[in-house]
Amino acid sequence: MSGIVKEIREGLTNALVGALHAASYNGSFKVDSLPDFTVEPPREKEHGDFATNLAMALAKSTGVAPHKVADILLQNLKTTVTWLERIEIEGPGFINFYLLKSWVYQEIPRIIAANEDYGRVNIGEGQKVQVEFVSANPTGLLHLGNARGAALGDSIAAILSFAGYDLTREFYINDAGNQIENFGLSLEARYLQLFGRQVPIPEEGYHGEDILESARSFMALEGDRYLDAGPEERRSALVKYALAEKISAIQKVLGDFGVKYDVWFSEQSLYDTGEVQDTLDYLKGRGYIYESDGARWFKATDVGLEKDEVVVRANGIPTYFASDIAYHRNKFQRGFDRVIDIWGADHHGHVARMEGAVAALGYDPAALDVVIMQLVRLYKGGEIVRMSKRTGQFVTLEELLEEVGKDAARYFFVMRSPDSHLDFDLDLARAETNDNPVYYIQYAHARICSILRQHGEQGGLMPQPSKVNFRLLKEECELALARKLADFPEEVTSAALNLAPQRIARYIHELAGLLHSFYNSHRVITSDQELTMARLTLVDATRITLRNGLGLLGLTAPERM
Repeated sequence: MSGIVKEIREGLTNALVGALHAASYNGSFKVDSLPDFTVEPPREKEHGDFATNLAMALAKSTGVAPHKVADILLQNLKTTVTWLERIEIEGPGFINFYLLKSWVYQEIPRIIAANEDYGRVNIGEGQKVQVEFVSANPTGLLHLGNARGAALGDSIAAILSFAGYDLTREFYINDAGNQIENFGLSLEARYLQLFGRQVPIPEEGYHGEDILESARSFMALEGDRYLDAGPEERRSALVKYALAEKISAIQKVLGDFGVKYDVWFSEQSLYDTGEVQDTLDYLKGRGYIYESDGARWFKATDVGLEKDEVVVRANGIPTYFASDIAYHRNKFQRGFDRVIDIWGADHHGHVARMEGAVAALGYDPAALDVVIMQLVRLYKGGEIVRMSKRTGQFVTLEELLEEVGKDAARYFFVMRSPDSHLDFDLDLARAETNDNPVYYIQYAHARICSILRQHGEQGGLMPQPSKVNFRLLKEECELALARKLADFPEEVTSAALNLAPQRIARYIHELAGLLHSFYNSHRVITSDQELTMARLTLVDATRITLRNGLGLLGLTAPERM
């Protein structure tokens, strides 16, 4: 569904374009082309329900003062917008549209009818989109950066799906390369140490307790079977066992976080199938690969970058960049129209390289979107939490979930733009007060559910929206609440187009605030039956919208708190 706001905006836009053509036809002014202009709700409600800058956009090309252009447009304006009350020209030439107050209530029956589909739009039109996120090395535990990526990626995917895109969530398993070599050496050292052998862990290896735990569980399963085996055989067995164990643990904690993937893609499979080599050969055939100093290089300078990049080292071992190119080629070969990557701040310099590689492969680099997220700082008692008490290293996602739960963690990770640093306040996330935005929003939903239960316990039935007299809702807080409800499809559209789940987080927080304000000043269930029915329908529409917004962020909508 499009939503009443979009319908009115489109109606006013079409009317303005028609007025422009009419004015041009009758010689009021000459226009060669339609300028870019907006029809949007103004920031200040005193300036109407919608406003346009069309007159100012036309002033330069027509040579007519904006205020005069606006006057001419209004003389030629014919609109079918039913709820239009008056039009005023204000300031340097803004045209402000004032609607009848009743227009905001047109959306309420639609919300009730649409229910779980309210806010759903179809801007995607079935376009195939892949969102790849987290993709942490499967050699250890997930840290807070991974957690932020999980919340962002899953929320973006949910919003895009709600906006009409055909979504695939994907985790890229980095199970090849140097980190796996060091992983195997670290596991081997721990395994041999358990049998009393003095074997040091490599300096570049993994020193965490989780590696020791993996070695212990491997020993419990296999005993000393691999004690005197060849190093390659022993490391291969250890890596195979531990990778499966680590991936299973990652899947579990992400599942606890509410994140489920459609595809788990192995980096190693790109080597096993020959796709890495095939991709390099393909790029060489297109003139983008050359050899120098024993290594193979990608001609990044041919696609606008400052320097070329090594894809195969002089020792014959491909770089991470080589497999990453092959992986992105694989994505597009699978038929995705658009590919979205969620990367940490340390990958910022990799964005241009990957866009260049996509172009060299013959795909449109605009089909690749990379969301870079900044670092997370954890606070407790006003102090930065620098390490985990359990591991002595970074705080894990598992520990965070134990501290604050899934809902608070997910909301806090998406409530700020990904490109901004995030200060995560543990005390605030746990607080059952209105200062905690998650509690504040969920309590609004639970409060509505309580009202509806009370009505039902008194023997009342929910009215049919078609029989409700919404004109009885005359209070300013009622109008504000209804107006906010009407904005939800537009917020979904904007969040989808801009890959901005923080818009949904902010929207439901503001909607919850309006609900609380209304509740604190007016009774829903009153002695006036007609008014009660109208208010019950209004809060029920609010419940639906809050629930749908919470769902897009992966949060629950509790009925009792």
